Amino acid sequence: MPGGRYLLDTNIIIALLDGDKDVKKSLREAEQVFLPVIALGELFYGVQKSTRLENNIKRLCELAVVITILPCDMETALHYGNIKNALLKKGRPIPENDIWIAACAKQYSMIWFHGIFILHILMIYMWNAGEFENWR
Repeated sequence: MPGGRYLLDTNIIIALLDGDKDVKKSLREAEQVFLPVIALGELFYGVQKSTRLENNIKRLCELAVVITILPCDMETALHYGNIKNALLKKGRPIPENDIWIAACAKQYSMIWFHGIFILHILMIYMWNAGEFENWR
């Protein structure tokens, strides 16, 4: 989708770093690209298990310089609570970090390039600002 403000999920960043052509093409068409601090933390955790630890930490640090990192704050926490409660009521719990990322997407009115749990959120907790795309 050309244009737009995109919030990238962990799996999209991994695909980007692995050279995925579809992800690269979509990013070139994006108006703005953001990364939630939660996803950055997941990425730094992942590289701790890597055999090329120093190289992968360097790659993430280089990425963090050229992409806007979105923090979590009180408003994010409010959206998190609403989303988690709605998922719980429907019996569809998902991993905590995906709820935080969804809360960032809601808070900043962004298109979320997502992980596998987005369908649960879309089916259960619909919101005006949320648009979602799957690049993989």
